[in-house]
Amino acid sequence: MVNEELVAGSKMDRLTEMEAFSTVVDQGGFTDAARKMGISKSAVSKHVSSLEARLGARLLNRTTRRVSPTEIGLAYYDRARRVLNDAGEADALVTSMQSEPSGLLRISVATDFGVNHLSPVLGEFLQEFPDITVNMVLNNRFVELISEGFDLAVRIGELEDSTLRARKLTETTKRMVGSPEYFKKYGRPEKIDDLNEHKLLHYSNLSNGSVWKLTAPSGEKRQVRTAGWLSVNDGQSLLNAAISGLGIAYLPSFLYADAMEKGQIQEAIPDLPGETQGIYAVYPPGRFTQPKVRAFIDFIAHSFTEKGPDIW
Repeated sequence: MVNEELVAGSKMDRLTEMEAFSTVVDQGGFTDAARKMGISKSAVSKHVSSLEARLGARLLNRTTRRVSPTEIGLAYYDRARRVLNDAGEADALVTSMQSEPSGLLRISVATDFGVNHLSPVLGEFLQEFPDITVNMVLNNRFVELISEGFDLAVRIGELEDSTLRARKLTETTKRMVGSPEYFKKYGRPEKIDDLNEHKLLHYSNLSNGSVWKLTAPSGEKRQVRTAGWLSVNDGQSLLNAAISGLGIAYLPSFLYADAMEKGQIQEAIPDLPGETQGIYAVYPPGRFTQPKVRAFIDFIAHSFTEKGPDIW
């Protein structure tokens, strides 16, 4: 019968042996390693000797002047250091998950989405997490999270391949919209090809802003490239232009939903399927997420769920 306490004890001894050996290599000797670990020099020597005996290999070259790893010892050190780092991160993860979210949280978000959907819920978030301070930067450009010092960003649409982590918060649907006055004056397009005869409003901040990805009623994917009558780098301005009767805009539902409910705009071609886009929180990679980042993502994900699908 296996003695479980003995097995558990041996596993703990193995980590201690690894730590003693790795610290000797890091510090270049037993005396400094003992000082670093806060134990006696003889205890460090005992752990290293036990490790060598268990492995059946000499890991250190010992002279009166210096201590250095053997070839086998150097290979073992690399793996042992990884194991010890993983163990340290596991401890840090538990500590982090139990600590209260706090500190400065820097967020990057597109202006339209930030103004319409993040700003209204920030007050509730800050009341629930009073130890967090928020710096929300509204802009319509792609920011480099790590180099520019952001903790997270909210991004809409297809994500580029990167090392960043991402969590899907909700979805939005893009549709072509225009005002009733515009359709009364210029007529309503009946099919995708009819768009060539209409005044189109483009979002200029995207490299492909003049290309609309549409789906025909048959399911065929189409890309419509048009010059456009007006181009601006702000979605709210595009919506305002559409409401004013200046043309047809291709906008996400989180922007046009309220105006459509009020009858200020209508769908340009109602039987066309909309383009669904994901809305994501993206944040730097790592084995665990900072409490302030996790708290904010959980909060806004819950807030968006409560709003229901109609707003998007």
